[in-house]
Amino acid sequence: MTTPTKLQPAPVIDETVRLLTERYVFPEAAEQIAALLQRRLAEGAYDVEGAEELSRLVTADLQSVNGDRHLRLKHHAEPVPPKEGAATLEAMRRDFDTSLGGAPRVELLDGGVAVVELAPMLFPLEWAAESLSAALTLASRAEALIVDLRGNRGGDPDTVAFVCGYLLDERTHLNSMYWRGGERTEQSWSPPHVPGARFGGQKPLYVLTGDSTFSAAEELAYDLQQLGRAVVVGESTRGGAHPCQGWTVHPHLEATVPFGRAVNPVSGTNWEGVGVQPDVPCAAAESLGRAHTLALARLAGRP
Repeated sequence: MTTPTKLQPAPVIDETVRLLTERYVFPEAAEQIAALLQRRLAEGAYDVEGAEELSRLVTADLQSVNGDRHLRLKHHAEPVPPKEGAATLEAMRRDFDTSLGGAPRVELLDGGVAVVELAPMLFPLEWAAESLSAALTLASRAEALIVDLRGNRGGDPDTVAFVCGYLLDERTHLNSMYWRGGERTEQSWSPPHVPGARFGGQKPLYVLTGDSTFSAAEELAYDLQQLGRAVVVGESTRGGAHPCQGWTVHPHLEATVPFGRAVNPVSGTNWEGVGVQPDVPCAAAESLGRAHTLALARLAGRP
């Protein structure tokens, strides 16, 4: 019988430190975090038996300096491929195939109010464009629309822009991204044309959020809120505004490091660390009923 090889934390920490130093969008914080990881390694804090326990300890330390929830050492039960970003894409593909392409629910409520749930992620546009277009086109005839992001944990900024294209009347500047690589800034705009029919920019629109809403899903809620296009109903979101990439640093461990940061053209800032603050705060479980009531009142002309 073969004795399992004891986990060696040093190579994992060394590679994570390298990625932080070279890639993290905040170089000064990267230096502080790297020093912390190296000190903790030298102290023996990472001398644990398994990869899952190491991921928990290192993630806590990664997030302890500036609270960036995109900085993680993620554990994967199954071995992950070494190619950059492959671990995340593999997991996303499984979710995509079991969620009707990221639009698991389209429903018409009383009074002509439609609900479109986008979950569990805003998948890459080359995967999700067809399913999202079908769901949003189906809802386009509704008198009011509720977009449910309570169970959405993030995804692709290009998909955010695509969805916004159905909820606005014209091409609109949504967000800008500063990338550390090349120190460049790129603007994100909603598309001038979309396949299918638009819900448009005039009818009542509500976005549901919860404490699991994260990353690109937060961007979708935040962009629409800052434009004055949607009323956000529910709970404050998790507060992650930094796009990231994943690198395999061990057969069961993936280091995710943000390499950009969002800058909203209206607010001049983003939702990092504070989350998207709802216009109508309430428990996430109550937000659908609350938004439906608000929509019916607005359609009836009541304040």
